[in-house]
Amino acid sequence: QVQLVESGGGLVQPGESLRLSCILSGGFFMIYTMGWYRQAPGKQRELVASVTFSGSTNYADSVKDRFTISRVNAKNTVYLQMNTLKPEDTAVYYCNAKNEPWDYWGQGTQVTVSS
Repeated sequence: QVQLVESGGGLVQPGESLRLSCILSGGFFMIYTMGWYRQAPGKQRELVASVTFSGSTNYADSVKDRFTISRVNAKNTVYLQMNTLKPEDTAVYYCNAKNEPWDYWGQGTQVTVSS
């Protein structure tokens, strides 16, 4: 059974940085496209960034040039480096592993950006 465990969330001030981590266990990490999604109160869950097994990346327009997604296949881990954080980045961030028809989610980690 694939499990995803996120870490690294917290409370930061505008302009600061955070790095989220997600470790996959119980599966073959390299076959999955890994993604980070977020959901703010009262809003739908949205894709933040994704990275394929070969390293191709995709970003939401709202985070381009501020966030970087990366993966270390040897560690079964995907990261999301978030720089220049804004209050509108406040949300629960979820890790996702996808290889149709398989689609797995982590439990989420809270990121709050506030002064």
